[in-house]
Amino acid sequence: MTLEVDWLPFDRLSGREVHDVLQLRSRVFVVEQACAFLDADGVDPKCWHALGREGEVLVATARIVPPGLKYEEPAIGRVVTAPEVRRTGAGRALMSSAIAQVQRLYPGQRIRLGAQRYLEKFYGSFGFAPSGEPYDEDGIPHIEMLRG
Repeated sequence: MTLEVDWLPFDRLSGREVHDVLQLRSRVFVVEQACAFLDADGVDPKCWHALGREGEVLVATARIVPPGLKYEEPAIGRVVTAPEVRRTGAGRALMSSAIAQVQRLYPGQRIRLGAQRYLEKFYGSFGFAPSGEPYDEDGIPHIEMLRG
């Protein structure tokens, strides 16, 4: 599949785009993973957001958190693909786009993410390495990873 990814700061997202991003994140993180947590954590308004579309349908999203907000480094988070596009290369396209966008916004800086443990090898294939000990976040095993 060909995933078209656009990056916009929060204040340039339309109401429909905010809805679609939150709907996809809730569909996967809350419903599919059966995890009750506050997704709207107050960080989104300060982030850049990926809109990964197949045609007109949002099938992938992620956010870039500026350095100093959650971590010392810029971070990629809320990485999600719709179930129907998994194993099509959409996740790889999304991560490649996210890394390139961080490099444009924050050249020369390392990139951090908090990965669900089962995705450690996936993120490792993009040059991320574990940084610290595994931890539990909302009942799901995670590990912080760093690139660069």
